[in-house]
Amino acid sequence: MIPVTTFSGKKVALFGLGGSGLATSQALVAGGAIVTAWDDNPDSVAKAAAAGIGNGDLHQANWADFSAFVLSPGVPLTHPKPHWTVDLAHAAGVEIIGDVELFVRERRAHAPDCPFIAITGTNGKSTTTALIAHILKSSGRDTQLGGNIGTAVMTLDPPAPDRFYVVECSSYQIDLAPTINPSAGILLNLTPDHLDRHGSMEHYADIKERLIAGSDTAIVGVDDVYTEAIADRATLAGQRVMRIARHRALGEGLFADGTRVMRAEGGLAAEIADLDGIATLRGNHNAQNAAAAIAACLSVGVSESEILAGLSSFPGLKHRMQPVGRKGSVVFVNDSKATNADAAAPALSSYERIYWIAGGLPKEGGITTLAPFFPKVAKAYLIGEAAPAFAATLGEAVAFEISGTLERAVAHAAADAASDTAELSAVMLSPACASFDQYKNFEVRGDAFVSHVAAIDGVTMLI
Repeated sequence: MIPVTTFSGKKVALFGLGGSGLATSQALVAGGAIVTAWDDNPDSVAKAAAAGIGNGDLHQANWADFSAFVLSPGVPLTHPKPHWTVDLAHAAGVEIIGDVELFVRERRAHAPDCPFIAITGTNGKSTTTALIAHILKSSGRDTQLGGNIGTAVMTLDPPAPDRFYVVECSSYQIDLAPTINPSAGILLNLTPDHLDRHGSMEHYADIKERLIAGSDTAIVGVDDVYTEAIADRATLAGQRVMRIARHRALGEGLFADGTRVMRAEGGLAAEIADLDGIATLRGNHNAQNAAAAIAACLSVGVSESEILAGLSSFPGLKHRMQPVGRKGSVVFVNDSKATNADAAAPALSSYERIYWIAGGLPKEGGITTLAPFFPKVAKAYLIGEAAPAFAATLGEAVAFEISGTLERAVAHAAADAASDTAELSAVMLSPACASFDQYKNFEVRGDAFVSHVAAIDGVTMLI
């Protein structure tokens, strides 16, 4: 835990007592703050009270007493309309912050020079975050991994001079971290997302830009118009900027050239890494992720040899294009984290012969945007509520069956792939759907896939 000493003896309001909110409350109390916590869910309030967290209905609180208001990132700050607590905080002139802001204040207070890498972007941020942490940890550095990737940032070990922090940041978290100042800030890409919470693409981009604006080194993907403009503004502001690209060569920065990551200086480019043969980093999108990770690690003093060793041993992000088993020329890939068509595209682009398990609770638009990848699909195995709609989209373009359940789909796909003469084929769970019709979440769905793969005769598990 990171005790929040910067609010010692001060009164702090907090709303949102889910996992990260409860952890933040405990960190505030541990640092000596006087906390009044609340949640719309009475069970969450009761759980916090049982953990010794002071609580009270913030409708009735005297907001003039509070030094700060800590808001859960899941609660609306601006759109579609501010939460009622936000209105009360604004009316009282109380600053509104989140757990990442508490972390950066503790870092400044106790170990301002400890390396801190923050990662954001619409796509790829979790893989990039996990890859950076793996490179650092495998090189023997004290590495703390948290944030939006699933570990509440306030549950990490307290800042210390030689402790490295790798923190994935959502747009919601950045919006609540006005003084975020990483050693290296990464902005991978920007496409429309969460606009119901941010109102417009321009506001969404503005929020993402804040992460790199305060960074010692700004690492920015320049494959879309929004991020390219952000990189240009950072350069004009005098920041140290490292550009990365996956779709074009650069005169300065790191870019993908097939499976190779190239580093360009003064218009001259040389290979810094080759991802060929690293199963967990297949695909052009992972070349961008690797470029960002390399840039970040170089910026905090990691050697090229340490980076290459970390890349080659990367186990992959669980549930994201994760090779979990192999039988002969067939690899079994868990991409359960692909909960919509856009998220499924990278996995489908990374293999040439695919036995595709898809379906679940459908998202708007279905799988129509994945049509360019249909020629790669030997057969589709459709599950869950989306199966009839997906079957209609596939039509005569792709052979398919409505398997219904994941267990049946894995068994049938494995049997069909076993007779394939291709040099490499993939039985891939990349659902392009939410899981909630059959599973609690995508993690449970992915774990079920792994269990079904492990039950296949003759399979060698890779995890």
